[in-house]
Amino acid sequence: MEYTEHLRPVNGIRLHTVEAGPINGPVILFLHGFPEFWYGWHRQVDHFAALGYRVIAPDQRGYHLSDKPKGVRAYAVDRLVQDVVELIRQTGEPKVTLVGHDWGAIVAWLTAEWHPELLHRLVILNVPHPAVMKQTLRKSLRQLRKSWYAGFFQLPWLPEKLMRISHFAPMVRSLQSSSRPGTFRKVDLHRYREAWRQPGALTAMLNWYRAFPFFSNDQLSGKKITVPVLILWGVQDVALIPEMAQASADRCERAILHYFEDATHWLQHEKSAEVNRLITKFIAPTGENGKRMPHPIE
Repeated sequence: MEYTEHLRPVNGIRLHTVEAGPINGPVILFLHGFPEFWYGWHRQVDHFAALGYRVIAPDQRGYHLSDKPKGVRAYAVDRLVQDVVELIRQTGEPKVTLVGHDWGAIVAWLTAEWHPELLHRLVILNVPHPAVMKQTLRKSLRQLRKSWYAGFFQLPWLPEKLMRISHFAPMVRSLQSSSRPGTFRKVDLHRYREAWRQPGALTAMLNWYRAFPFFSNDQLSGKKITVPVLILWGVQDVALIPEMAQASADRCERAILHYFEDATHWLQHEKSAEVNRLITKFIAPTGENGKRMPHPIE
C-alpha cells in the first residue's frame, strides 16, 4: 500500500499524518493512544485504503513527528479535540468516520459529544467514555488499583527517566506484558523506539496524563452521544475493567457493543482481521466489494 505523509497545520501546531487510499474516498480518521503513534493502525490503514476509503492516521500532538508544545496545559483535552476538529475540516468532507483507541478514544468520545455534526460514525476500542471513567474511579477500588500508573505519571521527570532505561526497556516490557504473546514483533518495537526517542516526545506523551486532572465534569453535556457508535472491547485488558464498556454504551442513543473474550487492550493488533471486519460492516452496511464505498447510512 502506498502512503503519503503530510505536516498539517491545525490549532497552532503541525500534525504529522500518514494517509492512504483515493483522495475522493469517504474519510476514515484513526486516533492512536499511549504509547503508540500512527503506526499502531497500519493493519487498518492498509485494509480500509484497499476498500476505497481515504484513510488518515495522525501522530497526535506530542507524538513521533508531530509538534510538541511546551507545558502541561498544552495537552488539555479541549485542545486535543480541537486538533481533530480542524483536521476533519481540512478534509473538505462535511462528515467523517472517527476511530479511536486508548487516549485516541477519549479524544474521539469528546469529539462526538462536542461536535456530532462532523461525524458519520464513531468507533471506540477499549476505552470508556470519560464520564464513565471518572465515575468508576470514584466507586471501584478494583479500577483504582488498575489505574495506579496514571498517578505515577503525574510525577515530574522521574517517569521519563525510568522509561528511558536500557533503550526504553520498561516501555517494551509494558507492551509485551499487557498483550498476548507475539503481538508486538521486533520490527514493531523498533519503530516504537524510534518514535519514543524523538526530542521531547516522552514528556509530551506523559503530559496527556498530567493534563487530565484539569478536565472538569462541567465540560460534559450530560446528553447521550447521538452519533451511531461501535464499541469493541478486549475483556483481558489489564488496565480497564470490562464493566465500563456497557456503561459507556448506555451513554449512547445507538450503540453496538462487541466483546473479545480472549483479547487484551491491544485489539487492533491482536484481532486485526476481526476488528477490520466489524468496522467495515458498521460503516458500510452494503458489504465489502472492494469498490469505492458510499458514505455511511444515517
